[in-house]
Order: sequence, then C-alpha cells, then structure tokens
Amino acid sequence: MSTRPIGYYVHHHGAGHLNRARIIRDAMSLPVTLLGTGIESEGIALADDRLGASFDGQDQTANRPKTLHYAPLDHEGIRNRVARITQWIADARPSLMIVDVSVEVAMLARLTSVPVLYVRLNGQRSDPAHLEAFRGAQALIAPFAQAMENPATPDWVRAKTYYAPGLSSDGPVLGAQNDTVLVIIGKGGTSLMAEAIADAARSCPDRTWRVVGNLSTPSERPRNLVFAGWTDNMAEEVAKASVVVGAAGDGVVSLVMAADRPFVCIPEQRPFGEQHATASGLQRMGAATVCPAWPDAQEWPATLSAALALDPKGRRALNDPQAAKRLALWIEAQAASGVAQELAA
Repeated sequence: MSTRPIGYYVHHHGAGHLNRARIIRDAMSLPVTLLGTGIESEGIALADDRLGASFDGQDQTANRPKTLHYAPLDHEGIRNRVARITQWIADARPSLMIVDVSVEVAMLARLTSVPVLYVRLNGQRSDPAHLEAFRGAQALIAPFAQAMENPATPDWVRAKTYYAPGLSSDGPVLGAQNDTVLVIIGKGGTSLMAEAIADAARSCPDRTWRVVGNLSTPSERPRNLVFAGWTDNMAEEVAKASVVVGAAGDGVVSLVMAADRPFVCIPEQRPFGEQHATASGLQRMGAATVCPAWPDAQEWPATLSAALALDPKGRRALNDPQAAKRLALWIEAQAASGVAQELAA
C-alpha cells in the first residue's frame, strides 16, 4: 500500500467541515494532511479568501465562468491560497485530494494531476459547477444516508457516491437522560433569536431548556432556561438531553442520530437548499419532527410531544457507528487504485 499522503481540503464556513475532516483523518492508517483557513495548529494554513463577513461560497463577478462558484477578481488571498495548495501538491505528491467542499479546489487538484474525492453535500446541486466537479472526481463522498438522497440527484451521481452517514458524529456517548430540551446553535450562522427560545421555555415550565452555541442571552430569561455558550463536548450534551432542537446541518443531524435522541429539526436557509433537503429526508424516514420555522410559543408543548412519540427505528436507520472505519478503508482502496493506475501508465 502506498504511504504517500492524502490531502484534505477543509472549507471554513461553520464547524462541520473541520469536525468531519478530523474524524476521517483519525480513522485512517495513511498520513492525512489538512489544508484550510484557520487550522494553523493542525495542518497547512491557507490565506483567507472571503470578501467580507458574510460568506456562502459564491460571488457575483459579472464574467464568472458557469463552472465556478467563487472566483472574485484581484483577490490577494485567493492568489496566495492557490499558490500554497499547488506548492504543497508539488512537494508532497499526494495520492489523493479529498475536497470538503469547494468546486474550485477540486478543479485545481484535478489540474495538478491529483485524483479527487469530492465531499458532496445534500441539496439541489445540478448547476454546471457542481456537476463538472462531480464529473472530474474519481469518486464522491456523501456524509448522509442513501435514504436521505435528494430525489432530483442524477443516477450517474448516485452511482459515483459512497454514502457515509454519521461521519460528523463523535460516536454515541452514554449519559443519564433528564428532562432537558437541548437547543444547538451551530457555527454556520442562525436566524434564531434568543427571545424566541425564552418564549418557548416559558411555554414548557416543566422542562429545563439548555442552549449551547454562540447566542446572546435575552434581556429577560425564565428560570428554566440556561445559555451555556459554545462547547467542544457536544456529543455529551446531546446524550444527556431528552429532546434536541437544532438545524439540519450534517454535524448536528449525525450527533443526534448517533445518540438516538428525539429531534425537532428546524432547517436554516443554506445555498442549494442543503438543509431543507436534509430535513425532508428526516421527515420521510420518520427520524425527526420537522418544522419549517421556529414554532410559536404555544405550539412547543405539542411539538416536543410529537418528537418524543416518534418511533426510534427511523433515526436508528440513519446512523452507522462504523461509518468512519468503513470510509477510511474505502478511501485507502481509492488511493491504492490511483497509485496502481499511475504505475501502469
């Protein structure tokens, strides 16, 4: 088996991409080098390519090619990161590049003669840029169950995809359940206001409401509401809760499914309808109570009851405790295949 390293590009919006990269890296027997913005302590640090505080991986450049999502002109950060990535590839000669996620980096790696494994998120990704990135990749990785697939996904994309549900999970953690409603606020941004959570807590005085994530405390907070801030022990928080309330990002969904907890899913607006596609899949599988928006205060008792009444078979079908180990073996086989093809040539 080749001992050449595997490169892993990490997108820098939200916490899920880096968490997933760490889980995959730690399951691998081959060396893995992370490349991304803000990872100075554990990989190759890349210059920031963002135009401003708000960043969704797309730009409005008038003459941007349809096969790219993000290509603003005269951006020093982009020039520096492209140079850093290509220099690392030239020096390290990786057997593979895993790209999570960026059409531009996938194309860049392909142009530098490196096989690409592209992490394909859920949603409506039939635009030219996504389809060409999928076409140019050796294979695709979906960090969700096949049952959660968007019905509009082309058959050839499905056939090229390795489905790996549970990758963003730290694994199940045993915890003593209590009557806590855990509200998770991810790092990818939220439309939720603290006052709305306070109103929900007031409507359910028999339960403790605990909020983890970066959200300001409201001016008036009921006694059964706790704002705990961000935590790196999210799996432990989920394991102790009786019900979890959160968005439909892969990280949150995987944590909740792994912990086998009732889930109230409220999808956020994301590019390509990613979270709404995931929420639809959860609803089809009976794995969560899905709400299109934050319920009114008086609706929360019934909403929690509906989540608690769900048959756990739905959520259990969407988790694979061995997902990281299985994926690592598959990636190593992909790396060996690429090296064998190179030697044969």
